[in-house]
Amino acid sequence: MTLKWLAVMVATVSLTLCVTGNAVTLVVNGGQLPVLVNLLALTAAGTAIILAVLADLHDRLNDRVSALTEFLVARLNEIETSAGDRNSGFVEGYLLSHGQEAAVVPFGRRGRGAAER
Repeated sequence: MTLKWLAVMVATVSLTLCVTGNAVTLVVNGGQLPVLVNLLALTAAGTAIILAVLADLHDRLNDRVSALTEFLVARLNEIETSAGDRNSGFVEGYLLSHGQEAAVVPFGRRGRGAAER
């Protein structure tokens, strides 16, 4: 059972017990339950309702993020298939134009050591 439906069930049971307890006490004694009992039941029900709403919002947000992720993955796959790997063609063309023994030139040193050379 998900958190949302558990919270809805807790709120329903709390309110039902509060109303039933007050009705039975009214019929038997002509009064009502102590304020602390009523307050506890109403607090539990209110907290459960807020928790149920937040759980529902979380589920909706999670569904939207999942849909957005799927869309982005599909779009990136589409872009990849249409663009291809252009860098590999560039490197292959460079190597073919300069022969198999293309020179690799290292970068010079940076900082204080570069000025001394």
